[in-house]
Amino acid sequence: MAYDESLATRVGGLAGEIPGMTEKKMFGTLVFLLNGNMSCGVYGDGLIVRLSPEASAAALAEPGVRVPEMGGRPMKNWVLIEPDHLADDADLDGWIQRGVTYAGSLPAK
Repeated sequence: MAYDESLATRVGGLAGEIPGMTEKKMFGTLVFLLNGNMSCGVYGDGLIVRLSPEASAAALAEPGVRVPEMGGRPMKNWVLIEPDHLADDADLDGWIQRGVTYAGSLPAK
């Protein structure tokens, strides 16, 4: 699956400023790793964000948010935000920061 280059540029511009953040192409997506832990990525035309189990369950109640699937299987503790809910950079950055918060709580790899 190809990913949205325009969204990838926007995410990179916001996430790239965070110390310890790197980007890597994996499985047809572009993911952003904080100290080696995946925090978010561009998946198709949406944004995937890694969250704690509690935060991911709560996020699924928000508009435009669903569980992403890879290879027909749901991705546990990840959410996918549809592109029409990412038009504003403040909204996009808010989601990026949620992923950064969770990834930052994990031991560095």
